[in-house]
Amino acid sequence: MILLWAILCFLSGSLMFSYWIGLLVKQNLREHGDGNPGALNLWRAAGYSYGLTGIALDFLKGYAPVFWLTYTETLSGYGIVLPAAAAIMGHTFSPFMKRRGGKGIAVTFGVWSAWTGFAASLAYAVILALLLALARWFTKGKPTSSDADGFQVVFGMLLLSGYLFYRGYSGAIYLFWGINLLLLGYTHRKELLHFLTFTSPNR
Repeated sequence: MILLWAILCFLSGSLMFSYWIGLLVKQNLREHGDGNPGALNLWRAAGYSYGLTGIALDFLKGYAPVFWLTYTETLSGYGIVLPAAAAIMGHTFSPFMKRRGGKGIAVTFGVWSAWTGFAASLAYAVILALLLALARWFTKGKPTSSDADGFQVVFGMLLLSGYLFYRGYSGAIYLFWGINLLLLGYTHRKELLHFLTFTSPNR
């Protein structure tokens, strides 16, 4: 049962809605910005209305299957970890993109929202907002680099562990958090390397 749901969640996550919307409006996201086929790049390439649509769909492909699992109690506890992680992995290693998918931010929010009733995803959003505000203060209001943004995504997930500990979440949640942290670290590995070694061409 767990393996079956992991496969279904992976397939759900692998649906590259933002990339396909981009193609419908004659925008190949692989040729824009950093080449990421995700919703934020769609926003930059095609405008906010398409970007918001992409964000919503990428969110839902993580939210819908995990919400069903928790709402129906089909699986619980550690049984949800693999399907939840599979939804993000589907986006990251999408077979529709030859295993070169997106960075998994929107689908991450979707999974956390479904499993924790929006509590952890809201906490993560607040953490990211505070990190962004701090970065803007540090740069005196100038826009942050893509490397700094990537660092904030991963560091924010690391800080989320404090909220999870404060709320006393289960071991299953902590296990999923660790997997999610590793996946975000992987998808933002270039940004992390540039940011931490000060080798970004934008610096």
